[in-house]
Amino acid sequence: MDANFWAALAGIVWIDLLLSGDNAVVIAMVCSRLPPAQRRMGIVLGATAAVGLRIVFAFGVAWLIAVPGLSLVGGLFLLWVAAKLVIDHGAEDEETEASSTLLGAVTTIAIADAGMSLDNVLAIAALSHGNLWLMAFGVLLSIPVVIAGSTLISGLLTRFPVLIWAGAALLGWVAGGIIASDRYVKTYLMPYLPLDEPMLHYALAAAGLALTLAVGLFFRLRHARTARA
Repeated sequence: MDANFWAALAGIVWIDLLLSGDNAVVIAMVCSRLPPAQRRMGIVLGATAAVGLRIVFAFGVAWLIAVPGLSLVGGLFLLWVAAKLVIDHGAEDEETEASSTLLGAVTTIAIADAGMSLDNVLAIAALSHGNLWLMAFGVLLSIPVVIAGSTLISGLLTRFPVLIWAGAALLGWVAGGIIASDRYVKTYLMPYLPLDEPMLHYALAAAGLALTLAVGLFFRLRHARTARA
C-alpha cells in the first residue's frame, strides 16, 4: 500500500461524499411526498436501488462507457423529476397526495439515480486504477452515505418545505451537468457552440437549474390562478 493507494482511497472517499449527496437529495425529495409511515421505508428502498445500480454499473463500467445517449436520457429524466417535485410541492388536492405511492417513489428514484450512479462509478473506476478492492470499497461506502444523507435531508424538508425549491434547483444543475457529459451532446452540440468542454458543462448545468425553476414556477402560478377561479 503505497502513497498512490492512499491518494486514490482519499479521492474515492471525497467523490463518494460529493456525488452521493446528489443521490441523497433525489431520494429525500421524492420520499418527502410519501405518507410519514412509508417515508423511512421509501428512503431505505430508494437507497438500496441507488446502490444496486452502482454495483451493476461497477461490473459493466467498460461497456457502459461505450453507450452513447445513456447520460442524456438520465439527465433529461432527472430534469423532469426536479420540475415535477416543485410543481407537486404544496398541492393540496387529495388526488396528488394519493398518487405518491411507495412503489412509484422507488421507481422514480431508481430511474433518476441512473445517471448520477453512473457518474459516481466512472469516477471511482478512474481513481481505483483497476484495483478491485478500491472499487468495491467505493461502492460499499456509498451505502451509509446515501442512507444517512437521505434521512437528514428528508427531515429538513419536512421542517422547512421551502428547501424543496433549493433541492430542485440543485437537481436541475446536476441534470444539466449529466447531459453535458453525454457523448451525443459533445459530438453534435459542441461544434456549434463557442464553448470548450468545461464551459459547456457549466452552461448546461445553469440552463438545467433555470429551466427547472422556471417550469416549476409557471405551473405553480397557473395552479394558484386555477384555484382562485
